[in-house]
Amino acid sequence: MVQAIVFLPLLGAILAGLIALFGAHARNPSGDELDHHGDHGDGDAHASAAHDAHGHDDHAHDDHGHGPTEPPAAGSRGAELITTALLFVSAALSWMTLVDVGFMHHDYRIQLLPWIFSGDLQVWWTLRVDTLTAVMLVVVTTVSSLVHLYSIGYMDEDPNRPRFFGYLSLFTFAMLMLVTADNLVQLFFGWEGVGLASYLLIGFWYQKPSANAAAIKAFVVNRVGDFGFALGIFAIFMLVGSTDFETIFHAAPGLTGKTINLLGWHADALTLTCLLLFMGAMGKSAQFLLHTWLPDAMEGPTPVSALIHAATMVTAGVFMVARLSPLFELAPNAQAVVMFFGATTAFFAATIGLVQNDIKRIVAYSTCSQLGYMFVAMGAGAYSVGMFHLFTHAFFKALLFLGSGSVIYAMHHEQDIRNMGGLWKKIPYTYAVMVVGTLALTGFPLTAGYFSKDAIIESAYAAHNPFAMYGFLMTVVAAGLTSFYSWRLIFKTFHGEPHDEHHYEAAHEAPIWMLIPIGVLAVGSFVAGLPFKELFAGHGIEEFFRESVKMNPHIIEEMHHIPQAIALLPTVMMVLGFLVSYLFYIRRPYLPVELATTQPMLYQFLLNKWYFDELYDFIFVRPAKWLGYQLWKKGDGFIIDGLGPDGISARVLDVTRNVVKIQTGYLYHYAFAMLIGAAGLITWFMFGFGGQ
Repeated sequence: MVQAIVFLPLLGAILAGLIALFGAHARNPSGDELDHHGDHGDGDAHASAAHDAHGHDDHAHDDHGHGPTEPPAAGSRGAELITTALLFVSAALSWMTLVDVGFMHHDYRIQLLPWIFSGDLQVWWTLRVDTLTAVMLVVVTTVSSLVHLYSIGYMDEDPNRPRFFGYLSLFTFAMLMLVTADNLVQLFFGWEGVGLASYLLIGFWYQKPSANAAAIKAFVVNRVGDFGFALGIFAIFMLVGSTDFETIFHAAPGLTGKTINLLGWHADALTLTCLLLFMGAMGKSAQFLLHTWLPDAMEGPTPVSALIHAATMVTAGVFMVARLSPLFELAPNAQAVVMFFGATTAFFAATIGLVQNDIKRIVAYSTCSQLGYMFVAMGAGAYSVGMFHLFTHAFFKALLFLGSGSVIYAMHHEQDIRNMGGLWKKIPYTYAVMVVGTLALTGFPLTAGYFSKDAIIESAYAAHNPFAMYGFLMTVVAAGLTSFYSWRLIFKTFHGEPHDEHHYEAAHEAPIWMLIPIGVLAVGSFVAGLPFKELFAGHGIEEFFRESVKMNPHIIEEMHHIPQAIALLPTVMMVLGFLVSYLFYIRRPYLPVELATTQPMLYQFLLNKWYFDELYDFIFVRPAKWLGYQLWKKGDGFIIDGLGPDGISARVLDVTRNVVKIQTGYLYHYAFAMLIGAAGLITWFMFGFGGQ
């Protein structure tokens, strides 16, 4: 059963890939012409030009095949149905596995085949399924199957659908490999696999320069984190002599007090190792400083955004920290760093979300912020609580992304919320599910987000981490900010007067393929909370998770004994955020404009995302480009070429070209040369040294 869950998406990816290859060959048998068709970047060129003329965001179009499109690849419908059906089978089996593993206590460890055997390094392909894995299997396959179904409607006009569905299934397979890993090498394989798949999907519309740039940015920023992650794996192998989880966890208590000599600095072995591993999580889960790729990932099609932000890729870092909880529990300093970065990200991303105008970017920054919450729980030692928020967040975040996609579809691929308004009359179903997603995200009582988010804030308050109070304050403030920008999105999009009459009049509900998944996710945004509360954040943790996570022994008990006022604080902030948003965008819509005018510095600071892109451009990109340019022009061009092919080598050629002219082939030229030589020799003998 476990093998089927993991490998069915791979089978789907291979079949869709074959269909894409045969379809491409059928459309272009010679294979020597590049088809620059006017679909993705230019299909809505006149609309984009008009849009830019109004001075709005240049990213605010999700053009996917509107305009003059080429015919779809042969077998497109087959690729869609095969991949989607296989994913639904995988999802059904995942839920059965969760019941079997979580409630029936049947853990699995399935050895597939030997992989790397070199000296001490012995790695098997092994599928490890405990409760932590089972929860992730459910999250990944459920969201991915619904995203596949949604994409059938959303990508209906794209000619390259088989390639798209192949990439989606490949992405899912890589994530499943990551969560079922039984050793760090296999986990790294899945880790890099989701990185590759995200690159392919973000840059799916490769005719758009902005999509290519975003894909490269995601790849490069993740390389920074992955460098640290790889060093962490090397450090563990050096300390323990194995990459196998069971061996590492048994050896972990014996590593306390050991040091690693790092460039003359004797660092605590466990702390340094955990920090290096967390560096990988910072890149993959877009934490503060390595977050810059996440909003740019919106360049991909909307279903990709939902998959990256809800179930795969960004959740990998959280899962990895939970999986290695026995190490982090023994490294309190590393836990403090985890909490600091988590809390900072939760606040920082929420502040940027306040002023964004692209509907997908608002939801993207909300993802960034919510991932910060998850890491706060990890830093507090409440790993199951962090996983609870990962579980609930997957439902309502996928819902918000796919709901945004439905809005974009209705508005003919307009993404700027300033050009929307009054849409609740035109697309009431989408409006209803978006409100459900927003309620869950802001933590409205009885929604899924209410139980998981409040539990995280309580865990931060109860923790004995040096940054516990900082974590608590940041998450509480972020709860208010989240409520504000979430309702801002709803009010600007669905309420008020329409700002674009032409698109407003043409707006209509999306096809049934897109409506079913968001309906299911809306149900999940309620159902994923209360029924699972005791298992993730109550007294059922020990029996449900067993050995799969190593919790701080006192944290859950202390969470249940915090003051009532503290427990109510997140809900108060949620209501406060809603009221301010209602005042700003419904009652007195002139207030935000006045505020932006009176505080231009602050507004520009937030609008430009704390100037991180500009800062990194100044510190890293420009010096690297300057160095490359100098090495090219001065090093390669001036020195190497100047001394080599353009210098000594060229002079030798000049000399030989002139010397060659002496060799004419005429006998009288040679006789004349001999005569001159003889005359010269006789003269030298008569008047020169020869005569003496």
